[in-house]
Amino acid sequence: MADSTRTEFVPPLPVAPSSGAIGVVLPPPNLAALVTDKPPEPGKRRWLSTLLLLAAFATLVGGGVYWWYHRAPALPAGIASGNGRLEADEIDIDTKFAGRIAALQVDEGDVVQASQTVALMDSQDLEAALHKSQDLVLQAQQMVHQSLASLAQQKTQVVFAQQELARAKTLVKSGDATRETVDQREQALNGADEAVRADLALAAAAAQALAAATQDVALDKVNIDYNTLVAPRAGTIEYRIANIGEVLPAGGKVFMMLDRSFVYMDIYLPTAQAGRTRIGSDARIVLDAYPNHPIPASVTFVAAQAQFTPKTVETKTERDSLMFRVRVRIDPARLRIRTTPVKSGLPGQAFVRTDPRAVWPASLQIGGPK
Repeated sequence: MADSTRTEFVPPLPVAPSSGAIGVVLPPPNLAALVTDKPPEPGKRRWLSTLLLLAAFATLVGGGVYWWYHRAPALPAGIASGNGRLEADEIDIDTKFAGRIAALQVDEGDVVQASQTVALMDSQDLEAALHKSQDLVLQAQQMVHQSLASLAQQKTQVVFAQQELARAKTLVKSGDATRETVDQREQALNGADEAVRADLALAAAAAQALAAATQDVALDKVNIDYNTLVAPRAGTIEYRIANIGEVLPAGGKVFMMLDRSFVYMDIYLPTAQAGRTRIGSDARIVLDAYPNHPIPASVTFVAAQAQFTPKTVETKTERDSLMFRVRVRIDPARLRIRTTPVKSGLPGQAFVRTDPRAVWPASLQIGGPK
């Protein structure tokens, strides 16, 4: 077997000067020496190859054993599954009127309750309008009192005119008064009656003005209340979109919150499984973060149109590839008793019972062995 060789540069060695020598004798600058490397023995190479093969085999067997013991068990017939993410209904908290943000009382990540105040809008203009409406109410009340007093006075005039007419008629019979006097008393009575009717109309108008002013006060109060932004439901503030001092138009968004009572997961099932899924079917949600805690749920929506496939399918293979969106929602009563809200966006898997006679496996039973 021919020996392998390598070249190595050998540095020059100094030569001790002898008597009569002028300097140091140096080898040529490009002198190279041949150094011979001994190749590894054939037995050692075979032992090393065998060791590498045994390590690869052990790794393969170990991975297979790990997969076997940690693989998900096969689902029984009548139960379908799909992957998805936990989601919650998004609710925008926005303004009804254009205005400036005066105060923010919550921030991103805060948990709020229904009807809790989250922001205050500047309502100085509405408060001024409210004071004006309240003054108009007082003015209308005075008009009502004045019209009622005038009406009462006119009613006394009617009574007096009736008495005068009666006396005139009596005097006419005895010859102490003329027919002209009776006519005058009748005209006075008619005038008093007309004045009463006029005062009645004024009193009714004053009452209507009072009612309108009262309604203006109520409307101003409602508008002021609308400038106090509250959470419509219990949930979590997800985003703060505006800040204190910003002027927003009508409908300007201030916060976006998640409704903690409407938490769901959308999954996609093939045609055969989606066709057997019914609204209200029992379901389970298992999150990757909590694999040993199945959450009871139910089917609330099954799409009427397929997705991820062409609009027109002609063959059975294409029909089998149709995927339908199915929404699985967690029981709201279960969410209300939780001390902490469920986090949206967590990945997981939803299981749907397409056959009511199917039995949940032990790993998906509520309170069962895990």
